[in-house]
Amino acid sequence: MHHSTKLAYCDYIADRINKLIGREIGDNQTLIGSVGNVNMDLHPTEGWLVSTKKAMTVYDVNGKAYVVTVEEAPFLDKS
Repeated sequence: MHHSTKLAYCDYIADRINKLIGREIGDNQTLIGSVGNVNMDLHPTEGWLVSTKKAMTVYDVNGKAYVVTVEEAPFLDKS
C-alpha cells in the first residue's frame, strides 16, 4: 500500500483557532473567558520537539480550564 506524505499544518490551524477564539471573546457575549498561548509538544525535561501537536488552554467565564489540541491524524486523511 502506498502512502503519500502530506504536509502538516498544526501550527497554522492552532494559530487560527487561537486568534478566532480571541476574536470571539472580544466581539460577542460568550461563555469563553480567556485563551492562552499556543504551546508546542516538547519533551518535559530535555525540551526537544516531540511531535507537531499544538495545545492551548481555554478558560470559561467561571475559570474552568479546557485544553484544545491540534494534532495530526494520518489514519483519517482523505485520499
